[in-house]
Amino acid sequence: MIGGGSWATAIIKMLTDNLTEKEIFWWMRNEEAIDHIKAFKHNPNYLSSVEIKVPANHISSNIAEIVKQAEYIVLNVPAAFLKNTLKDINADDLKGKKIISAIKGIVPEENLIIGEYINQKFNIPLSDILVISGPCHAEEVALEKLSYLTIACMDVSLASDFAGFLGTRYIKTNVSDDIFGTEYAAVLKNIYAVASGICHGVGYGDNFQAVLISNAIREIKNFVDAVHPIDRDINESAYLGDLMVTAYSQFSRNRTFGNMIGKGYTVKSAQLEMNMIAEGYYAVNCMDFINQKYQVDMPISKAVYNILYKNSSPILEMKMLTEKLN
Repeated sequence: MIGGGSWATAIIKMLTDNLTEKEIFWWMRNEEAIDHIKAFKHNPNYLSSVEIKVPANHISSNIAEIVKQAEYIVLNVPAAFLKNTLKDINADDLKGKKIISAIKGIVPEENLIIGEYINQKFNIPLSDILVISGPCHAEEVALEKLSYLTIACMDVSLASDFAGFLGTRYIKTNVSDDIFGTEYAAVLKNIYAVASGICHGVGYGDNFQAVLISNAIREIKNFVDAVHPIDRDINESAYLGDLMVTAYSQFSRNRTFGNMIGKGYTVKSAQLEMNMIAEGYYAVNCMDFINQKYQVDMPISKAVYNILYKNSSPILEMKMLTEKLN
């Protein structure tokens, strides 16, 4: 496991609750957090109620050491920090390993989803890259509330194998071969969750939120069909379900971030007060660049981009958006 946040902690919980015969190793940047976990078996910063069952000598801030010992590598750091996190890792270090992305974002500057970045930067075959998608909030995993995950990989048998690592009495899994669609959908749902929060912040109610999300899933379909045109059902949980839980849930940091923007916070002040990364903030800028190639009509995404990067008024942008939705 690469990463130390709430979702990384939740995945560690799933793996250790389910796997008894495989060794699990965990890389974290924060030395103080590592020392705390080794001493008290809890992550002091995220999901602190979860008991950490990873042996103390398997938790390290030495990423090369963790990568060397792993067969499966789960990436779960904010997309904006992925390049820096892997700066000391090269293609030979990852050769023959299976790479799993639990990141819901795009690598800034590269403007690539995680699977594409790993494929191009480290020469990992796409058939050895997996994507974990929801709908699933880490906070509910910690509470052992029934949750569903979709594991996507071009090699469906590999997806099934890894899904077996995560399945527990409170986690049900599905598999898919749509790594591009599920990953782009996971990126886009964060943008639409920001939009949902902005709408709430400026005063729109549940009726408009329903219209917003109805239009959002159509934007997702139009975009993923343009990028990777295969036969997919956009109403499946990995697409529509993940969008809904991120747009509506009290646990959604993207919705919380958007709500603060709608209430008049600046981007910087909202980020400082949250003290957590809202992937939708970075993603909407990357998506605006990527969509210059595909030219898909995406008025909701464009409105969020204008608010966050062009200093457009949230009230004005949402008002104009109401005239474009149906």
